[in-house]
Amino acid sequence: MVSPSKEEADDLPDKDVARDFYAKYEPKEILGRGVSSTVRRCVEKETGRQYAAKIIDISGDTDDSQGIGISVRDATLREIHILKLVAGHPYIIELHDVFESTTFIFLVFELCKNGELFDYLTNVVALSEKKTKTIMKQLLEAVEFIHSKNVVHRDLKPENILLDDEFSVKITDFGFAKTVKQEECLFELCGTPGYLAPELLKASMYENAVGYNQEVDIWACGVIMYTLLVGFPPFWHRKQMIMLRNIMEGRFEFCSPEWDDITDLPKDLIQQMLVADPKKRITVSEALKHEFFQIITTKGRKFNAKKTFQFGILCVRAMVRLKRLKHTPEPLSIDVACSDPYRIKTLRKVIDGCAFRVYCHWVKRGEAQNRAALFENRPKVELKQIYISAMKATAT
Repeated sequence: MVSPSKEEADDLPDKDVARDFYAKYEPKEILGRGVSSTVRRCVEKETGRQYAAKIIDISGDTDDSQGIGISVRDATLREIHILKLVAGHPYIIELHDVFESTTFIFLVFELCKNGELFDYLTNVVALSEKKTKTIMKQLLEAVEFIHSKNVVHRDLKPENILLDDEFSVKITDFGFAKTVKQEECLFELCGTPGYLAPELLKASMYENAVGYNQEVDIWACGVIMYTLLVGFPPFWHRKQMIMLRNIMEGRFEFCSPEWDDITDLPKDLIQQMLVADPKKRITVSEALKHEFFQIITTKGRKFNAKKTFQFGILCVRAMVRLKRLKHTPEPLSIDVACSDPYRIKTLRKVIDGCAFRVYCHWVKRGEAQNRAALFENRPKVELKQIYISAMKATAT
């Protein structure tokens, strides 16, 4: 077991203040930090089971500490209410325990050892269609359940999706979530810029805006699915106003070469989720029935020994070819290496993996869409001219 360091121990609430929490749990190392909270691994003393404790500091609470018009304490109590409302679903984080003192609130959650989907995506760069299908099906099923409880999450993104021991998703962080009636319209601006739906942005910009409802979560799912398949979001731009304009117009593209090897079905589903008009946007139930998620079964078909044997032979031959393909990568000529090395898929993945490992420290601190900056490989003209001048000076 890892005990907290002296520096981490100094951040722990006083035992007299949080007596009930310390009586039941033993806090360990820090797993993450927020603006007014710290997440620690903790061990239940009676059972030895591990959990994640979110320790929220409410000592400096004000009426708008969260930026949504309510105090941190009130926002946390609302989150607890919603977590209990959506409890019991396999793809939603389980709230195990709650403790409150005069200065801290302790939320004890199940521990997801594989961390955030964002970190997993940073390590692997992009996911296959098969893996994306599994994750998105779980995510949409959880969102459908949340919506059935008349709740809108409003902050779905890879950082708020955890992976458990079996790499199943767990939606977490319901800090911006809110209960809403079917015909009710919301107008609060909250969430992460790259995942905000057009109607949510318009609700905060225009006085005559109609507001938004649960459809904003479908939009966020579309952004997440796009990001999973290629490793960067659809609307990112260095100039935020241009990015927001692209979002409100629903303007994005399946750019080359990242989308060249991806089939039409996931593209079609993304296009239906990223529709600017919420009334024309696909619903969660419709998305789950999309052909992308359908599994072809052989139930009811007559057994044909000859065709089954032929299919088995084809499978064996295909496996042999795939095994050999691993050791015979696509040839890379000197001309391609000099002019466009990023075109080769295998080499592209190596380059992206190295870039993420080098820059992940600042990518992580920024917003999720900042990872898209790693894909902008245009050389800076000033540096290029300096380099050419230096080379000429060396030659002379």
